Amino acid sequence: MASVSCSLCLFLFIILSAHSTQQTRLSVGDTDALSAIKTTLRDLPGSDFLSTWVFNSTSDPCSTFSGILCSDPTLGPSRVTSLSLGTGLEGSPGLLGSLSTAIANLTALTQLVATSSSGPIPASLGGLSNLHTLDLGQNNLQGPIPPELCELPQLKVLVLASNRLSGWVPQFKNQEQLLHLDLQKNCISGPLPPSLPPTLRYLSVSGNQMSGALPALPPDLGYLDLSMNAFTGDIPLSAFRSSTALLQRNNFTGPLTDCADMVGSVVGWTVDLSHNALSGDLPGFLAEAESLFMNNNQFTGAVPMEYVRNVYTGRMRTLYLQHNFLSGFPLPAGSPLPESAALCVSYNCMVPPVQSSTCPASAGDLQYRPLYQCPVFNNITSIHL
Repeated sequence: MASVSCSLCLFLFIILSAHSTQQTRLSVGDTDALSAIKTTLRDLPGSDFLSTWVFNSTSDPCSTFSGILCSDPTLGPSRVTSLSLGTGLEGSPGLLGSLSTAIANLTALTQLVATSSSGPIPASLGGLSNLHTLDLGQNNLQGPIPPELCELPQLKVLVLASNRLSGWVPQFKNQEQLLHLDLQKNCISGPLPPSLPPTLRYLSVSGNQMSGALPALPPDLGYLDLSMNAFTGDIPLSAFRSSTALLQRNNFTGPLTDCADMVGSVVGWTVDLSHNALSGDLPGFLAEAESLFMNNNQFTGAVPMEYVRNVYTGRMRTLYLQHNFLSGFPLPAGSPLPESAALCVSYNCMVPPVQSSTCPASAGDLQYRPLYQCPVFNNITSIHL
């Protein structure tokens, strides 16, 4: 009977020990860091995200805390490898508070996502050497971008979009893996860094206050958005190697260099150069674009025949050339426009050869420029109306 009792005690001891081990498998340092992080945040009304963060002797952050993923417990004390502060779902009430410097103590983090936080970005995040994804977009973060973030050696994705960040973009160092950089919709000023990571595939700084000439751009960019800034100077040909190149609403000037090597190099090409101060002839290589916006510039001369041909064969689906100083469109007046095409050539130094029913409302109702504006740009004495 005593043997049975001892066996039962041993069995209960093993079960309780295993349960205790399971409940305390997260490292003490990471547990303390999570506790400190919670003190700087709170749930907004309607959110219950932090209600799961209960710190007691039976809690298991790795299995019960919202937004936490941990490493394999069989390899030793677990570490937090992924931290998502807030759900990030549209309509979710989210969190209120600031980012704690204690996040830097989660040294095994590979992914950090935070929404609905305010205050500065802690420079101590630059110590997270294993981090490959840092998404702090859609917050109310203020102040400069810490240079330490641009030195993280494993970082592949950096999203700081839709905040109130200011200052210049720091120089990138030791960044040989960064693929995605999104800084759009902030208050960032100054130029782009003179050297961008050569591995970049996605770059957006749209909707800031950036200025200056463009540096050499990474060779394999698939998506480029520099729109709604104050960039100046010429546009390098490297900007057009992206399948999406959005450079509208800047202060770019000068003619565009034509380049036969660009023909056929990009599929499904979208190029937006509208609302700049570009001049000269329309370059032939841009006729390869599927959607091309060149309106509100100072382009002159006749529209190249390849533009017209690609619109009427359906290869180019959108061509906006309104509000320039173009003097010819090589198409017989009245030729039918394909239903799939959106073409606008109004308010130039010519009468549009087709009805401008596909022009946007912002193009206005005037079909051509006043005569006195045209000879200055086209070196002609009259136009045929």
